[in-house]
Order: sequence, then C-alpha cells, then structure tokens
Amino acid sequence: MNQDKVTAMDIARSMPGIMKRFPAIARGLYYYSIKDTQKTLTLGTLVENNAEKFGNRPAILFEDRRITWADFNAWANRIAGYLQAQGLKKGDSIAVLLENRPEVLAVVTGAAKIGVACAMMNTSQKGKVLEHSARLVSPKMVVVGEELVSVFDEVKASLALDHPTPFLFLADTNTLNTFGEAPAGYANMAQQVSTFNSDNPVLSDPPRTGDTAIYLFTSGTTGLPKAAPGSHNKFLKAYGGFGLMSLSMKPEDVFYCTLPLYHGTGLVVCWGSVLAGGSAFALRRKFSASAFWDDVRRYDATVFGYIGELCRYLLNQPPSDQDRNHRLTKMLGNGLRPSIWKEFKERFGIETIAELYASSEGNIGFSNFFNQDNTVGLSTAPYKLVKFHDGTRDPIRNDKGMLQEVAKGQPGLLIGEITKKWSFEGYTQKEATEKSILRDAFKKGDAWFNTGDVLKEIGCRHLQFVDRMGDTFRWKGENVSTNEVENIIDGSGMVEEAIVYGVEIPKTNGKAGMVTLVPNKNNFDINKLLAYMRDNLPAYAVPVFVRVTGAIEKTGTFKYRKVDIQKAGYTLERPNEEVYVRLPKTEGYTLLTPELVSDIDSGQFNF
Repeated sequence: MNQDKVTAMDIARSMPGIMKRFPAIARGLYYYSIKDTQKTLTLGTLVENNAEKFGNRPAILFEDRRITWADFNAWANRIAGYLQAQGLKKGDSIAVLLENRPEVLAVVTGAAKIGVACAMMNTSQKGKVLEHSARLVSPKMVVVGEELVSVFDEVKASLALDHPTPFLFLADTNTLNTFGEAPAGYANMAQQVSTFNSDNPVLSDPPRTGDTAIYLFTSGTTGLPKAAPGSHNKFLKAYGGFGLMSLSMKPEDVFYCTLPLYHGTGLVVCWGSVLAGGSAFALRRKFSASAFWDDVRRYDATVFGYIGELCRYLLNQPPSDQDRNHRLTKMLGNGLRPSIWKEFKERFGIETIAELYASSEGNIGFSNFFNQDNTVGLSTAPYKLVKFHDGTRDPIRNDKGMLQEVAKGQPGLLIGEITKKWSFEGYTQKEATEKSILRDAFKKGDAWFNTGDVLKEIGCRHLQFVDRMGDTFRWKGENVSTNEVENIIDGSGMVEEAIVYGVEIPKTNGKAGMVTLVPNKNNFDINKLLAYMRDNLPAYAVPVFVRVTGAIEKTGTFKYRKVDIQKAGYTLERPNEEVYVRLPKTEGYTLLTPELVSDIDSGQFNF
C-alpha cells in the first residue's frame, strides 16, 4: 500500500488477523452499538465488573504504586460515600484539578457511581481562563491537588459555589493512607474519605448510560473554552470500539499513558480501552521523551497512547540498540503524520497503530480497525465530506441552499449526521451547541455536526486527516482558540488590534501560534506583553511569532483579511513590519532576521 491509498487487497491481507480477534470484535461491537440510554451500564459498573473478575490484578501502576482492581473499586466506593455525605446527588457536578495520578481516576469513578459528573479542568489553564472554565458547569465542589493549589488560589475567591465547604484538597503524597495537611480554606478530602465504607453503593435511582459522566473542556472554534458533556455511553463506545474491536485488550496488557487525563484521548479513549481488557493503566504525570522507553520497560507495557507530536519527539531521540528492547507492539491515538508513520513502526517494532479521529463534543469517530497505514480508518456513523470556503470552517451552499459533497479523493469538510443513535451532546452553552450544527444541509429538517476539520478519502471508505480549519488550530497536542488568545491580548492594554492564527513550521506537527498586532504606541513592550500572556494563557497558547504592523487590512465589511495574513506566515517580505519569534530555551521574543528565518525553515530549532 502506498501512502495515500487503501485498496481491497490491503483489507484482504488484514483479514487473517481480524478473524483471530473475532470474539473480542463481536463483544466490542455490542458495547459500541448500545442505543438504550436508560441502561444501568455505566463507568462505575464497568469498574465493579473488573473488580469482581480481576480483583487481584493491577488496575493502576504509578511510580512505585500498584493498585489492584479490587482496591481501586473499594477506593472509588469510599469516595462515592463521601460525596453522598456531602449532600451531592445524581445530576450534580464537581470540578477536578489534578495532574496525572491515580486520584484522578478514583475521583471520576467514585463520582460516576452516584451520578455526579466530573468537570476535568485543564491543568495548563490559569487566571481568567481557569476562572471561566470553573464557572461553566456550576460545580458544587472543586477537588484541587496540592501541586495546583497555588494556581487555583488565584481564582478561588471569585468562585461562589453552592456548598458550605466547596474546596477539597488532595495531598501529593503518592501513598494511600498519608493525607498531608490541607491549607486554610480547604477540606482534607483523602483524610475524610478514608472513614467511609468500601462496599459498592446501592442506589434507588442509579445513574444511567445516557447520563453525563464527565465534562471535557474544548477550545471549540470561538471565544473562551466550552464545556462538552460526555455521557457514560462515550466510555462504552471507547470500551467496545477501541479496547475490544481495535486492540483486543486482555488482562495481561499494560497500557502506558502520558497523555493528560483532562483530555478525552487520555481519559475516555485510553482508559476506556483499559477497562475493556481488565488491563493495567500505567500512568506518568507528564510526557518525557528521554524517559519514555525506560518507563515502557519498567512497567512491561504492551500498548501506549499518543498524539502525533509525541511520536515525533520519540523519533527525535538518538537511535539506540534498546529501541526494540520492549514488549510494546500496539499504540492508540491520533495525529500520527504519514511522513513519520512507517519510520516509527520500523524503528520501534510496532505492529498495530490504532489511529483514530474523534472530538470531545462530536458525534462521529473513526478508527483504524483494519490496521492500515496513514489513515484514521473508517466509521459506521453517517458522514459526508463537503466543499468549504478556504480558510474557514464554513461549508459552501449551492444556489438551492444545499451543501455539496467533494469529489472522491478530494479534501472536504467533515460533517456527521445527527440522529438518535449518533446524537450530538454539544456544550453546556446552547448558543455554542447551535453554532456547531448545520441545518437543512441536504434536505429540509436534517441536522449535521460540523467538525471544522478537513479530511479526504484514500480508498475503501478510509479517511486521512488533512487540516483543522476556522478559528482553531492545534499545537503541542492542544486545540488553541484564536479568539481566546485575541481576547487575552486585547485585555493587556498594550495593543490596539490583534489577530491570531496558526502557521506551519517545517519539521514540526500542528501549527504554531502567531499574532499580527497594531501596538499601542504609548505603552507597548513586546516582552511585557509576553509576561502578561504567560500569566493568563496556557503555555501552548502563547504565540510563537509576533508580527508588529501599523494597520491590519480589512474587507469592505470590516472583516480582517485573515487568509492573506496567514499566508505571509513569519516571512519578512511585508514592508514596514517587524516579526519576532520566541525561540526554544529563551526567555523573551527575538527580532527575526533573514538568517534566523532560514535557520527555522531548515529545522535548526526544536520547537
């Protein structure tokens, strides 16, 4: 198979492997296809089933801790009892602000058992953005890890939560029965939880498959982050679709995950797959390219979760005679570029790449079920690839007002039909949900979810990711909202106008942030602006490039000519403008010169 084609012969070659995995595939199809939202099959019951079947096997591996399924389930039950004693009930929510560690999974599971949803706060957020996210879901309580208390304290006073003791502290001790000392204004959650019963809760009105289990925060396409509710059914789809149908996970498998658990890929896709096998989940707090393979060997991992950038960082490490000294043969994630796909497989001895396409809020997902190269796979959901306006996420309508499909093999905007089976759970904000829906697309009364992403078919209904369109771009594995960054910059008082977009840097994945701005001549200082942005934005959202200009061109209807500015990238061809770059391992912005541009273009810097 070549890079851009999947043929019937390629599918045929994969069939012997498919037949060997048929029992797991058939079981996975059952979970993936569940339609009844009133079932009592939930995240909590999946954990309880594993505790019953695989009680003494490891559920979580973290640093020097080994937590069995029985112990993990008992821990989650004590948390469920504690939250009930705090007056929380089905339909309530709590916010969770913790770095990757076992407590994240225990809190999410314990809350899920009694129908309380966990809002997974992005640990990179701070200041106004963190405050905004916390307000979106109106949580009753906030669980804050010791490692993030100083960040949360900056916004704590501005949150008026409906609970007498709303702030819960979890010490960063990495031991089950060492509770630490809670700061003033916080209850010591672990200490209080330890006194509760460890039996499975018995409820008169238990949570259902269609109830909200988590909220995931997404940059979306405009403005500040939006909260996307995720039902227990999302875990069931990951359990069946990825854990069983794609990976055929078993109790002996160990899934190594360095992806943040506030993201759907880490929490739902990776952990959902672990649940399917009764496997072990080996966690690392943050990704480290240099420590990656040592961890894989330490935990005897067989699978790992990735984003495209992660794979590129691993390839950039010096080759070693230890590159294949491990038991890891499978990987699950998204964003692996075709340009490094084959090299990655061959260097590290990978047999199965379960590449996927999905979004936190979306109603459509793709999975590389047949283990083909350079594809996100196929989907059983109804979808179309349609024509769109360049530089936007807006589809083109014909003179009858209808959308138009692209020719086979051409890039098109991916849209997923909204049906009873393929429902769109949307966001907590109704107006944001409606903006993502395309109505009367092909016939009166139909509705489709606009992914904002461009893909193309490469044969046998297999798609390949092309680009992310509109007002969002992806950098360092994160979605960056241009409007969010623009709003923060506007609030600095140092600029008159600012327009943010993503630009490509050769030999990197995603798009780096860039802002073109008109400075406020009275108080503009580029490095003071940088300090302000660092205080109010996640590190990945701070622009890498800044173009300083006297005016930003607009159309006759006062819209910015964003496409023209974006095409210029960080070149120095536009007269009377200065361009700055934030080079790796430097503290401030550096004025770009032709020599620096040449060095960046040739890959001299590791962005």
